Amino acid sequence: MISHITGTVLECAEKYAIISANGIGYKIFCPPETMFIMENAGTSPVSLWTHLVVREDALTLYGFTDRKDLTLFELLITVSGIGPKTAQGVLSAAGARSVRYAIAHEDPTPLTKVSGVGKKVAEKIVLELKGKIILTKEESADGSSRDESDAVLALASLGYSERDVRTAIKLAPKEMTKTQDLVKFALKNLGKK
Repeated sequence: MISHITGTVLECAEKYAIISANGIGYKIFCPPETMFIMENAGTSPVSLWTHLVVREDALTLYGFTDRKDLTLFELLITVSGIGPKTAQGVLSAAGARSVRYAIAHEDPTPLTKVSGVGKKVAEKIVLELKGKIILTKEESADGSSRDESDAVLALASLGYSERDVRTAIKLAPKEMTKTQDLVKFALKNLGKK
């Protein structure tokens, strides 16, 4: 099992990065926030917590810079009917913080905004994982008040890539909680590209 990799970024694509570690290039699928770090790492070493998915026809690595995000990914794939691609999609679309908050507070609404996850699947995720997510004080304080998913949807509908939008919103101050404020902040940052 490959559970952690430290190396340098050889190449970045939209959903994966190739990390060189000890002369071996590992193709690792990552959520947008992690991809942003990979794209901006230059020649500096990067470290990823990884999960190896073994299938008959493939070995696939999924990577995260934050160990809590890896733990959440591994919890999501324990839900029947949720595979690694869907779990990665949930984390990419809703954001790990929003997913943790939704599960801890038994609110499937943010999860239904993810493409391919309907109301029943979102409720199933919450039902099967409730009690398994413990929020930090910081997450409890600002998790519900900052719903990034509406801002992401609004900006994506304007033609911006979801990855760029998530990255721009992540730079917003934590006290910025209203969707309209997050959209304005992100537009300013997206305009600088």
